[in-house]
Amino acid sequence: MKRTVTHLADGRELLYFDESDASTRDVPDRRRLPTPPDASELRYDPLLDEWVAIATHRQSRIFLPPADECPLCPSTADRLSEIPASSYDVVVFENRFPSFSHRVSPGVENPGVGRCEVVCFTDEHGTAFAQLTPQRVRTVMEAWADRTSELSALPGVEQVFCFENRGEQIGVTLHHPHGQIYAYPFVTPRTKTMLAAAKRNPRVFEEEIANAGDRIVGENEDWIAFVPFASRWPYEVRLFPRRRVPDLPALSDAERDSFGPLYLDVLRRLDGLFDQPMPYISAWHQAPVRQDRELAYLHLQLFSIQRAPGKLKYLAGSESAMGAFINDVRPEEAARLLRGVSL
Repeated sequence: MKRTVTHLADGRELLYFDESDASTRDVPDRRRLPTPPDASELRYDPLLDEWVAIATHRQSRIFLPPADECPLCPSTADRLSEIPASSYDVVVFENRFPSFSHRVSPGVENPGVGRCEVVCFTDEHGTAFAQLTPQRVRTVMEAWADRTSELSALPGVEQVFCFENRGEQIGVTLHHPHGQIYAYPFVTPRTKTMLAAAKRNPRVFEEEIANAGDRIVGENEDWIAFVPFASRWPYEVRLFPRRRVPDLPALSDAERDSFGPLYLDVLRRLDGLFDQPMPYISAWHQAPVRQDRELAYLHLQLFSIQRAPGKLKYLAGSESAMGAFINDVRPEEAARLLRGVSL
């Protein structure tokens, strides 16, 4: 794999991850762009012990453009996009409308220092992650690991989060196959909760895996995919490496190779469940940068709000106001249905 670092017209960083060492990436960004926005403002909620980012500049971000105006497609002679090259394998670049940034305004008391990046999985607009090849998934994993290492080294960053949102039902505003990476200036609430559980019981992750039983959806030598015993979402799968590691950079070459085939299998089962593209969130849970790393266990959480054909799981009063989830689908039944999908 070849890694090339360049910059966009407004100074934002862009990286090409090419599967061929022969690729050349010397095409400049010919657009005229405004200066990137300053970092958001962080505000602390003492009632919940949580931080909230106030990022008003994100109100003007691009929203559901037509395919011929997609900013994530390669540039052409007639239309310039966020990627200057005419084709690419995997691209990562700084988000034009970031929630967190190193560009700090002197007037902000608690700036949201950090970084937000976009990861384009392919230059083909009308496809999806589930349609990638295992080789391309391997390239994406290299990009995730690379960015986790680089962003973890930035001043003020406490946690790196790689994720993908798919489907307008989830809130996607760009249809091109892509994900995002957030480098937070704090440890997120969900991670703090899991680390607290691991502090109470250092074997909690291993026990979750060992008890998967009839909720296993798929597995191979290095990974296991299963529906959680207390799944919050109608269809939720967790993918764990069999070896306990804190983050993506810690995965071996063999583990990186074997992730793609199993993950693609699970994604295709989700799409086949109701014979339609399944809206989902795919979220990597990694160790914080500086604290409690020995308690963490890298894993991927994949879940959908689709509970039946034409029916969504809305987060209403109990879930949104109280954080108390009520699931409509029994986890064992969800696993059975996913295993039964014909691929």
